[in-house]
Amino acid sequence: MTSSHETRAPIVAPHWSTTSYGHSTDTTPMDLSALGDHVSHCRAASSRFSGLHCLVHAVHAMAASRFVTTLALMAVLIGALLLVL
Repeated sequence: MTSSHETRAPIVAPHWSTTSYGHSTDTTPMDLSALGDHVSHCRAASSRFSGLHCLVHAVHAMAASRFVTTLALMAVLIGALLLVL
């Protein structure tokens, strides 16, 4: 071990551990499925319609969180449209 010049504290190398806990470190079918889902999501995010998909998702998130307000707004807009026509 070496020591730091400023604090004279010993510099310890990082201790690495794995999540296998003594079992095989092979890839499980669940890992491969999660990886496939991730790759599909990333591939879809780089498609031509990714901007449109993001817009639709944002509108859906806004409408779903404010469902009653959205219904009232739609009723007002439809009523105004019917008055104009």
